Amino acid sequence: MSDFEGLDLQAVEDQMDEGDEGEEGSNRVVLAVLDDSTPPEEWLDMIDDGSVLVLDVDGDLNELASTFARDVKEAGGELMHFRGFLVVTPPGVVIDRDRLE
Repeated sequence: MSDFEGLDLQAVEDQMDEGDEGEEGSNRVVLAVLDDSTPPEEWLDMIDDGSVLVLDVDGDLNELASTFARDVKEAGGELMHFRGFLVVTPPGVVIDRDRLE
């Protein structure tokens, strides 16, 4: 007998859909490259939707992030450069740096 025979996948999907209403970006981590090919508005929209961005920096970080970093900070989000990546979080998501010390 299969372990999945009694599993009602439709009920599980329905519950997942119900829990996601109005939370398009919540619980979402976006992996991308920060290389000036994406308009800053797109990054800001993702942050506004509650997504966390992990961006592989391809170029000068200060120049590339300057187009949206201030808006993220003013909205209560955080930015952190870590090992070649820029981690950007929406308001309410804290970047815990304690283990880096």
